[in-house]
Amino acid sequence: MKSAIKSGLLALAAAALPAVASAHPAIGEAAGFSHGFAHPMSGLDHALAMVMVGVFAFQLGGRATWLVPTTFVLVMALGCTLGAAGIAVPFVEIGIALSVVVLGAVVALNVKAPLAAALGVIGIFAIFHGHAHGAEMPENAAGAAYAAGFMIATALLHLAGLALGYVIGRAGEGQGAFVTRTAGSIAAISGIGLLAGLI
Repeated sequence: MKSAIKSGLLALAAAALPAVASAHPAIGEAAGFSHGFAHPMSGLDHALAMVMVGVFAFQLGGRATWLVPTTFVLVMALGCTLGAAGIAVPFVEIGIALSVVVLGAVVALNVKAPLAAALGVIGIFAIFHGHAHGAEMPENAAGAAYAAGFMIATALLHLAGLALGYVIGRAGEGQGAFVTRTAGSIAAISGIGLLAGLI
């Protein structure tokens, strides 16, 4: 039990830490994919939210296990298109920080939302995250390669969240619930720190 809890907390820490991305700007496909892949992992806000999406999907179970992450990635691609096209979406940074707070809270509280409501909330947050990716796309990045990069990185972070949920589930009902509450609370508190400009 203790080893499962320790593994769960280590997995959260590893997934939440910003990746040490030392990608050198290049041209064409290389710049597009590498920048896109690095972007979701280079900020605590994105990384935490993506991992919490995976844990939330695991907690809901059933079709939500794949529908929640898939919906996030697809709607995020739409948000990226808006950002790259220069179409304004209000309160993007606040929306991203709020996504960390809300997703952390629903994981901590083990909220069993109806699938339609879960997809709606996930979709709204995905627009904010996608817009940030698109608006921050380097000028020398190839658009399709950049999008492929951040979509793959996001999916991997979702998978890390699903794996974390599985590990937590293996810890048993009592201890697993404690680890889930702890992980979700850490994410929610981090989101509050982001909103307050402390992180």
